[in-house]
Amino acid sequence: MTDDVMLRRRIAARAGFTGDTDGARAALRDPSPEVRQAAIRSLARLDQLDAATLATGLTDHAPEVRIAALELAAPRTEPPIAHLLNDDDPAVVEQAAWACGERDTAAGPPIEQLGELAQHHDDPLVREAAVAALGALGDEQGLPAVLAATTDKPAVRRRAVLALAAFDGPEVDAAWERARSDRDRQVRDAVDELLGPVDDGQAG
Repeated sequence: MTDDVMLRRRIAARAGFTGDTDGARAALRDPSPEVRQAAIRSLARLDQLDAATLATGLTDHAPEVRIAALELAAPRTEPPIAHLLNDDDPAVVEQAAWACGERDTAAGPPIEQLGELAQHHDDPLVREAAVAALGALGDEQGLPAVLAATTDKPAVRRRAVLALAAFDGPEVDAAWERARSDRDRQVRDAVDELLGPVDDGQAG
């Protein structure tokens, strides 16, 4: 990042603390994604980030701007964000999965898409985020994907164990019991965190 870009980014970020809405809006047109990212955050801080401006950020050609826009869109109901679950950048997809898990919309969450990501995306961070989102949403349609994730990589397995807390049923209990003897300590600890450690006096 050049000194000039750093200066413009500082100015755009400062606008959010000085009430400079016009300056923040002008920075949205800056050629540097770092500056645009700072600008969109400043508008949010000033409570001047409307849905149309946020939607533009979600379509920005720079992944870091799309990621910032997703963070800011998560607690809102508009604009739509589920399309970014198909983004070409895995970091954007990861953020989109998290944001979908934070939303409560009348249209309903994209459970099927999140389930596909949780089971089949190449990036384990995306799979982990999708599993976490399914757990946050607690929709029964997402349970099969969460159960499948209990056999994934350790970080995903741990996230799946935590996500299972949103569900009930014998298959959930069975998954937790399997996780108690998982070869990864963090997975085992996750079960203990939720259910408490096994009482050795009652084991067997």
